[in-house]
Amino acid sequence: MKVRSSVFASFILTFEVLGVALFLRGFFPVPVKSSFSSKSRLSDLPAEPLAGGSPNSTRLPQPLFRRAVVMLVDALREDFVFGGSGRLFMPYTRRLVERGSAHSFVAKARAPTVTMPRIKALTTGSIPGFIDVVMNLNSPALVEDNLIWQAKTAGKKIIFYGDDTWVRLFPKHFMEYDGTTSFFVSDYTEVDNNVTRHLDSTLKRDDWDILILHYLGLDHIGHISGPHSSLIQPKLLEMDDILKKIHSSLVSKEAEGSLPYLLVLCGDHGMSETGSHGGSSEQEVNTPLVLISPAFKRKAGMEKPGVVEQVDLTPTLALGLGLPISQNSVGRVIPGVLEESSLRDQLRFLHLNGHQLSCLLKDGVPNYEKDAGFEQFRVAEKAHGNWMKLYLEGNTSEVLTNMGKKVLKQYLEALAAMSSALSKQLGKYDMYSMVAGMVFVFQLLLVLLLAMPEALSGAAAVDLPVFSSLISLPFYLLCLLLASVHVLVCTSAGSSCYFCSLSWGLVFAAVAFSSAMFCILISLLARRLPLAPKIHGKSPLKNLGSGWSFSELDVLLLAGTVGHTLSLAASSFVEEEHQTWYFLLNTLCLAVFQDVCRKYFREQKGSGDEEEHILPSKDGHLSAHRKPGICSEKWLALATPPFTLVCCRLLRSLNQTGVQWAHLPDVGHWLNSSEHKMVLSLLSAFCLVLIYLLVQRRCSLVSKVALALGLLGVYSYRAAVGNVLFPWQHSSRTASKGTVEARFVYVFVLGILFSGTKDLLRSQILTADAKLKSRGLWEIYSGLVLLVALLFRAHNLPVLCCCLLIQTLMAQFIWKKLHYDAAQTTIMHYWFGQAFFYFQGNSNNIATVDISVGFVGLESYVEVPAIFLTALSTYAGPLLWACHLVCYLSAERQRSPVAVSHGCYCLALLRSVPAAAYIVLVTVLRYHLFIWSVFSPKLLYESMHLLLTAGVCLFFITMEQSRSSSKSEGAKDSRQ
Repeated sequence: MKVRSSVFASFILTFEVLGVALFLRGFFPVPVKSSFSSKSRLSDLPAEPLAGGSPNSTRLPQPLFRRAVVMLVDALREDFVFGGSGRLFMPYTRRLVERGSAHSFVAKARAPTVTMPRIKALTTGSIPGFIDVVMNLNSPALVEDNLIWQAKTAGKKIIFYGDDTWVRLFPKHFMEYDGTTSFFVSDYTEVDNNVTRHLDSTLKRDDWDILILHYLGLDHIGHISGPHSSLIQPKLLEMDDILKKIHSSLVSKEAEGSLPYLLVLCGDHGMSETGSHGGSSEQEVNTPLVLISPAFKRKAGMEKPGVVEQVDLTPTLALGLGLPISQNSVGRVIPGVLEESSLRDQLRFLHLNGHQLSCLLKDGVPNYEKDAGFEQFRVAEKAHGNWMKLYLEGNTSEVLTNMGKKVLKQYLEALAAMSSALSKQLGKYDMYSMVAGMVFVFQLLLVLLLAMPEALSGAAAVDLPVFSSLISLPFYLLCLLLASVHVLVCTSAGSSCYFCSLSWGLVFAAVAFSSAMFCILISLLARRLPLAPKIHGKSPLKNLGSGWSFSELDVLLLAGTVGHTLSLAASSFVEEEHQTWYFLLNTLCLAVFQDVCRKYFREQKGSGDEEEHILPSKDGHLSAHRKPGICSEKWLALATPPFTLVCCRLLRSLNQTGVQWAHLPDVGHWLNSSEHKMVLSLLSAFCLVLIYLLVQRRCSLVSKVALALGLLGVYSYRAAVGNVLFPWQHSSRTASKGTVEARFVYVFVLGILFSGTKDLLRSQILTADAKLKSRGLWEIYSGLVLLVALLFRAHNLPVLCCCLLIQTLMAQFIWKKLHYDAAQTTIMHYWFGQAFFYFQGNSNNIATVDISVGFVGLESYVEVPAIFLTALSTYAGPLLWACHLVCYLSAERQRSPVAVSHGCYCLALLRSVPAAAYIVLVTVLRYHLFIWSVFSPKLLYESMHLLLTAGVCLFFITMEQSRSSSKSEGAKDSRQ
C-alpha cells in the first residue's frame, strides 16, 4: 500500500498525540481523596472510645486558642531563622525561639515547591501534584475540603492581606482582604507595604478570629539576586519588626482567664542557592515553623528545632481552633501544641486525627486492614476505651496516668505510620497506561525511521505492507496475546488503571493497532536487511540508490544521539544530564580535530596543490592563487577545535548545575559578589563589544547602528539595576528597576526584527535574491541575540559571547572547509545547543528556571510577555544554535540536495531550509514537558521529540518536493 509522505507523516503525528496523551494520563499521580463528596462537619465526629459500656459523647475538646495570626513569608528558608545568621537577620524572632513561649520546627515541604501547591498543602493538609505547577499561573477556586472553609462555616471571621492566590483559591471566604500579584518579581517593596499598611488598624480591632498575612518581597529578592544578596538582610529585618509588632499587640490584648492567642510564623517554601524554587533540594524544602503562644512553656535556652511535615500544620490549626480536620489531610497533629492540655483532651485530639486518617486510608488503599498504621490505630483505640472506662469510674491512681501515656505513645506511632502510608500513595503512577503509551510512541518512531529512505526519495511515497500484515498469522496471534495480557492486568491490578476503564471497543482497536504496527515494523526491518529478497532482480536498497557509508564522525554523531536518548531511562543520568552533553561535546571536538589534521596534513601529501582549487572565489570561479590565505585558514582550522574545548571548559566553571554539585561555589557566584562588581563590569563591557563585532558583519547599516545602540542600552540596564557600574558611577548608588533602559532596548530589537523580516519577505515575494534572503535571516538572528543579551544575567554574557564566537569559527573553518553535509552539521548544532542550555546554569529541575527575566521592562504583571521572555531566556542556548543552523543552511547555496545515501540517512530529513526553520520551534519545545516533574522520565520525551521533529520535517520536505516538481513541469511546458 503506497502512501504519500505527507499523509504518512500526518498519520504518525496523529497517533503520536494519542500515545503521549495515554502516557500522561498514567504519569500524573492520582491523589488519595475521600470518597465522600461533602466536607467534614462537627456532627460527623466519632464518639470517644469506651470499653464495655454505651457509646460516649461525640464532644470536641475546648479549643486551645481564641484567635490565630498566620504570618507566611514567601521563600523563607530555615537557615534565615535557625541558622548562624538568624540573630542578625531576625533578632526578635530568634529571641522568642530561644527563650520565649514558642515551639520551633523545621517544616518539610514536598515538591513541587511552588506557591500555589504549598498554599493548598497548608490549608487542605494534602500533598498536591505536579499538575498544580501549571495551575499556579491561574489558580481556580479550591473546592476540596480545607481549613478556610471549615473556619468560615464555623462562623470564624477571617481577614487576609497578601498574595492574591489566596483570593482566587478562596473566593467569598474572607471578611476583608487585599490581594497583591505574586508574579511581578521586580517589586519587593510595594508588594509588602500593601500588606503592612493594613496592619495597625486591624490589630486594634477585635472583630476577627483569624488573620492571614502573606509577604512576597523575600521571594522576589531571591528571584532577582539570590539568597546571598545584600537586599536579604534588610527585608528579613523588616519581617522581624512586623512579627514584633504583631506579637506585642497580641500580648497587650491578652485578657485574664480567656483563651490564649496563637501566632504562626512559617514559609511556604525555601529558595535554592540561585534564589529560585520548585525542586526538592534541602534549601527549597526546609522551611521554619515557629508557633508562639502564652499557652506554651517558656524555654530556658535554645533547643534544636524538631522536624515535622508542612501538612502537619493543618490538623494542628484545625484542632487548636475547634474545627474538624479536612477530609483529605494526610498530616498529623504536632504533639508539642497539646502538651499543656489534660491527658483526656490530648487522647481525644489524637483519636480524632487518627479516625480521619483511618477513613482516608480506607478510601484510598485497597488492603487497608493489613496496613501497619491502621492496625496500630485499632489497638490504640481499644486501649483508649479501657482508659476511658477507668477514668469515668473515678480512678486517679498513677497506674491510670502511666496507662494514658502508653496510649498516647501508641496513638503517635499509629498516626506516623498512617500519614507515611498515605503520603506514599500520592506518588503512585498508573504504570499500565504509561507502558501502553510508551509502546505506541516507540513503535511509531521505529516505523518512521525505517520508512524514511522511501519517504525522502524522489517519489515522496512510502510503501507500507499494511494488507499483508493484517492477513498474516502473527497479527492474529499478537492480538490474542495482547488481549490476554490486558485481561490479566485489569483483573489482577490492585488499583484502577485508566486503560482498563476504557470500553472494550477502544481497547480492541488499540490492541489491533499495536499488533499491526509491530507486523509492519518487522516487514520494514526485513526489507532493509542486506539479505532481504530482491524485487525484480534488484535489491530494495539499490533500488533506492542508497549505498551506505559510515565515517568515524557519522558513527560518533549517531551513537552519541541514540546513546544519550537511551541514557535518560536512568534517573541519575537525568539529574546530571549536563555531564553527558559535556562529554559528547568534548569527544566531538576531538573527532573534528582529527578530521582537520587528516584534511590538511595526511591527505595533502599526495594531492599537491589540489586544495587550491577547492575554494571558490567571490565571483564564483575557482581560484588557484590563494595559497597564503589557505595556509592561514589551515592553522585557524587547526586552532578551532582546541579553542572550542577551552571555551567549553571555562563555561562549565561559570555555572554549577545538576544535583550533586549544584551547591558548590562557581565563577558566577564570585562575579556576582559585591567586591568583584568592577571585574563583572569590565567583563560585561568586553563581551558586549565582542558580541557586536561577531553579529554585525552581515547586517545592513541601519541594523548595525540599532545593534550598537541596543547593546549600549543592555549595559545601561544592568547598571540601572545595580549589576554593573559605569566608570563615573559609585557602587553605593541605589538600584532602580531599569524599566526605561529595558524598553529602550526593546525598541531596537523590534526595529532590527522588522528590518530583517522586510528583507526576508522581499526575497521570497518580490525578487528571488539569495543574498537578500540571507541578510534578512541574519538580521532576525541579530535581533534575537540582542534580546537574549538583555535577558541574560550579567555574569552569563560570556556564555552568549562564546556561543557566537564558536558559531563563527565553526562555520568559517570547519563545516564549510571540511565539506560536512547538512545532516552532520545539523547534529552538531543540536549537540552544541543542548550543551549551551546547561552552560547557562539550567538543569532538569524547575528551580533553575529564572522567572525574574519575565519582568524585564515591565511595571506590572502581564502574563503573555512574562511567559514569552522567561521561555526565551531559559531556552536561549538551543534556540540560538537552531537559528544559526537556519542562517547557515540558507547561505550554503552550493550544498547538494537531499541524499538518502548518507550513513545518517535517518537524520538527513533535516537538510532542507523549511525543515531547519521548523527546528527553531521544536528546539524551544524540546523540554516542554519537564515542568511537569522535577525529574521526568525523559527517555519517552526525547523519543517524542525526535518523532515530532521527523514527522513534521518530512511533511515540509514533501511539500517542497511537490512545489519543485510543479515548477519543473511548468518550465518544461513553457519550453515546449
